[in-house]
Amino acid sequence: MNQKKVSSCWCNRHPSGGVHVGPGIHEAPISCPAGWPIGTAYQGAKTGAAAPMATALSWREFFADERLQKIIETALNNNRDLRLAALNVERARAYYGIQRAELLPTAQAVGSGSKERVPADLSTTGSARTAERYGVNLGIGSWEIDFFGRIRSLKDRALEEYLATEEARRGARILLVSSVAQAYLALAADREALKLVASTLKTQEASYQLIRKSYDVGLASKLDLRRAQSQVDAANGEVARYTQLAAQDENALNLLVGSPLPPVLLPAELGSVSPPKEISPGLSSELLLRRPDVLTAEHRLKAANASIGAARAAFFPRISLTTAIGTASADLSGLFKDGSGTWSFAPQIAIPIFDARTWSAYDVTKVERKSPCPSTKRRSRRLSGK
Repeated sequence: MNQKKVSSCWCNRHPSGGVHVGPGIHEAPISCPAGWPIGTAYQGAKTGAAAPMATALSWREFFADERLQKIIETALNNNRDLRLAALNVERARAYYGIQRAELLPTAQAVGSGSKERVPADLSTTGSARTAERYGVNLGIGSWEIDFFGRIRSLKDRALEEYLATEEARRGARILLVSSVAQAYLALAADREALKLVASTLKTQEASYQLIRKSYDVGLASKLDLRRAQSQVDAANGEVARYTQLAAQDENALNLLVGSPLPPVLLPAELGSVSPPKEISPGLSSELLLRRPDVLTAEHRLKAANASIGAARAAFFPRISLTTAIGTASADLSGLFKDGSGTWSFAPQIAIPIFDARTWSAYDVTKVERKSPCPSTKRRSRRLSGK
């Protein structure tokens, strides 16, 4: 399987003309067979070729049972964790919008007016006077020209965090759908098993009554009677066990849905549930890379790399620009007359000489990239090529 190399160096030219000093990400190739193994043990994997792939079906298409569809829809609407995940996505998207706006200059219009009395001993004319000044300016205040990619790296980090949050929300949604379906099918199976053990109990009780009558007339021994009684007791125990399991399954389903379900939506037995749609078993191993948890790990790794780029850019000079154009006058009536125009242009470059916090911040970003959560560490190492 061919993997696309995203980046391979620390310093890259950017289309906008700047220099990007962030680290690159290498996706190491994965060795996996191109087709199914050959042999009698793998013949079942070649069947169902006409069935659709799992990725081509939505959960509504996969779960054909209408009652289950209504239950899943109710769970998706009521689940508070899913609501929180959606709010986290909205917040991450807003943060990304804020960080992306840092690349653009901030224009603002400012109107000002001042009136000041100057005493005689401070006045250049030797007499007390009152000075007035009025002005209207349109300008750009301290716009950083992102020559070394610091702001772009922060923007990329915000974007990857947003994408990771979106994948986490998708993973929570898939987990909720699968959990509801599993609880629904477990309830159907336990209710069917309860009917079976209840029927077995009736059969054992009828058998016990026959042996009891035979024992009363001396045709059966006491051992036969005790054996029949033990079978009735065992059947009673199974009925009690599956009654408890069915109640637990129903409680678990109500908890997942977030509200008590009407009995009409609950399955009576497993045979009353429409089976899920058949899917093709010929799934490629590349499909694992599309799992939400794997994609979340990938985006968080890219966000960590973007943080390193921003930390490295802090070692380079920062170029900022402040400019304004407007009009000024000593009289409010003459504010927009000819010859009252003003302008200012103030570029600034700040070169870091020594700041120990910069090195510490850079070390923190490198450690964060090397220490993801345990469940995603292997995936992160594969993406970084280490």
